[in-house]
Amino acid sequence: MSDAPAPLPPVVEFRGVSKVFNPGTPRAFQALEGLSAVVEDVPGMGEFVTILGPSGCGKSTALNLIAGFQEVHPPSAGQVLVRGEVVRGPGKDRAMIFQKYSSFPQMTVLQNVRIGLDFNAGESGLSAPRRTDMAREWLDKVGLRAHADKYPHQLSGGQQQRVAIARTLVLKPRIILMDEPFSALDEPTRMEMQQLITALWAEVEATVVMVTHSIAEAVYLGDRIWIFSRAPGRIAKSFDRIPKTPSGADPKAILKSAGFRDLVEEITTAFDAIQEGR
Repeated sequence: MSDAPAPLPPVVEFRGVSKVFNPGTPRAFQALEGLSAVVEDVPGMGEFVTILGPSGCGKSTALNLIAGFQEVHPPSAGQVLVRGEVVRGPGKDRAMIFQKYSSFPQMTVLQNVRIGLDFNAGESGLSAPRRTDMAREWLDKVGLRAHADKYPHQLSGGQQQRVAIARTLVLKPRIILMDEPFSALDEPTRMEMQQLITALWAEVEATVVMVTHSIAEAVYLGDRIWIFSRAPGRIAKSFDRIPKTPSGADPKAILKSAGFRDLVEEITTAFDAIQEGR
């Protein structure tokens, strides 16, 4: 008789997932078809999965199905599971960082970061002073403590995205979903955000699934890369052994390395072949 613990269910699993919007109408559109994939639970660490594909191929639809958002959920066929349970709707174990800055404009930066803690105060039992301390700690981590009393409109785009990151990670969700979170930023700021997210992700040990249009970003951030086919989307190719970027590593230095450039070229070739139907 073995005392070994039972294997953990996958963090995320797609089982033959299809999604048709506006079914039975002239505007019917199939975003996903037969999407099957598994992200295993690795104790003590979280996997970072990046998703590439052409516009309209269902990348964001897949992400939103994990989140359980009402506008997309449920799938038209198949199942989406989180830790072995079918997704029925949003849950506090999952958090989304969007492309558009999503702060509450009437709240200060500190209040924005604290809001999730306030919503869960009854369950967590955290006192108001402790929730404020935790929010300030995360503002420290994203370099915004001096801006705690400002309002979102007083911040730059990069700073507003730092607020969104802090607001998400202060709750320590087990799954972080990111939908092109850095695409609206200029290149230097985008690199700063990439470096920041690798450092903070290592700390929270969450599983991350991120949609991006940048192959270099996918390689820098991802442990695994899924390339989607044209719609209806499915995983046409998966790169499962991407070298892990050291926590907080400088993107400029990584991008100059020969190994990184070779991997970007390999994935670019595969991406182009998939889009051309080869």
